[in-house]
Amino acid sequence: MAIRAKYFLQVHPLVISEDLPILLMVLRTDFEGLFKPILQSYPDTGGILSCHKLKGGLRGYHALEIRFDEAEYRLVYRIFEKPAPKRVRVISFDIHDHAYEKAKERVMG
Repeated sequence: MAIRAKYFLQVHPLVISEDLPILLMVLRTDFEGLFKPILQSYPDTGGILSCHKLKGGLRGYHALEIRFDEAEYRLVYRIFEKPAPKRVRVISFDIHDHAYEKAKERVMG
């Protein structure tokens, strides 16, 4: 049974041009086949993965927690319920600290 997407997914252009190319191929593949569908259907809970709300300069954003090969990755995004359509905007994807640094630059820049 296919998962029905509840949210339209938007990806920041720098995620495509800067973040994804430096990630391992398996993470790039999972971005398309696993992480995007999770964010389109379960952005507030993370589905089968864990996620948490962020504080400080990234208040209002969430981070999907991705553990791979003894490393901690974060996919940072924001959920927009209004105006319609409901959407999720991905703003960074990288190793833990780098993902947050990039997110702050992209939100405040």
